[in-house]
Amino acid sequence: MITGLDHVVALVRDIGAARAAYQTLLGRAPAWQNSGEGADRVLFTLDNMTIELMAPSGFNVVADRMRALLDDQEGVLASLCFRVADMGKMHRRLDRVALKPDPVTEVESSDAESGAVLHWKRTRAATELTRGVRMFFLELADERPKSAVTDIAPIDALDHVVITTEDSDRAAALYGARLGLDLALDRSHHDWGQLMFFRCGDLIVEVVRRPVAGGDAAHDRLWGLCWRVADIDATRARLIAAGLDVTEVRNGRKPGTRIMTVRSGTCGIQTVLLERSPKPVE
Repeated sequence: MITGLDHVVALVRDIGAARAAYQTLLGRAPAWQNSGEGADRVLFTLDNMTIELMAPSGFNVVADRMRALLDDQEGVLASLCFRVADMGKMHRRLDRVALKPDPVTEVESSDAESGAVLHWKRTRAATELTRGVRMFFLELADERPKSAVTDIAPIDALDHVVITTEDSDRAAALYGARLGLDLALDRSHHDWGQLMFFRCGDLIVEVVRRPVAGGDAAHDRLWGLCWRVADIDATRARLIAAGLDVTEVRNGRKPGTRIMTVRSGTCGIQTVLLERSPKPVE
C-alpha cells in the first residue's frame, strides 16, 4: 500500500531564512514555492522524497496553530506524508486498522515562480491513534520537479527519518502491522537502546527507544533526519566553507557507513549526513 515517504514537513519561523539555510545544506535549489491558507511553503525535492519547509503567514487559525507548535523553536519536524499507489485502498486499510482516516480530499497546488500545477489525493490518520506523530497519505497525479544542483557535493537523498519512542512494542505494531511497513532490523544495545528499521521505499523509518526512561510512553516524537551523500568528505568541506558547524566524520553503526552531524544551518532540526560504501562488484 505505502510505496515510499513522499515528504516530511518542517515548521520554521522565517521562510526566507529557512530557504537559504536548506539551499546551503542540500546544495540544491527549491523545486516548488507557494503561499496560502495561513502558510508560506518552500519545497526541496531530492531523489527519493521532498522536504517541505512551512512558516506561518498572517493571523488565522492555521497560522496560530503553527506558531503554537513552534513555541520558541527555530524549527521543528511536524509531520510525515507517505506516498501510496491507490488512495481508495489505502483509505480502506487505515479504516480497517482503526486509524480513523479523514475523508479523501482532492488538492491542487501551483508553483509561484513557474505557474506549474500539481494535483493529488490526500487523507490523514487520527493523530491520537498514531502515537502523536502527524501522518498524511498522498497519491500524487504527477511527479514533482527535482531540485536543481547549485553547488558541489550536494545531498542526494534521505537515508532515514528518526522517530523516538518510549514504547517499542506499540510503535512496532503501528509501523509494521497497521501501516504495513517491513521490519528490516530489530536490535538492542545497552548503550544506545533499541533500534527498529522499517523499510519505506528506498529509505528507512528508524524507530529508536533510548535506554533512559522517563519520557512520554503514549507519544512518539519526530526526532531528526539522516541525509545520504556520495562523498561525505567533500560535502563536509563544502559546509565548512559555507560557515556551518559540523563534526568530524566517524564510522556509523552499520558496517560500511560513515557519518557526521551538522550542528548549525538546519533550522534546529537534528541532522546527520551518511555515506555508504559502494557495494563490491561481483
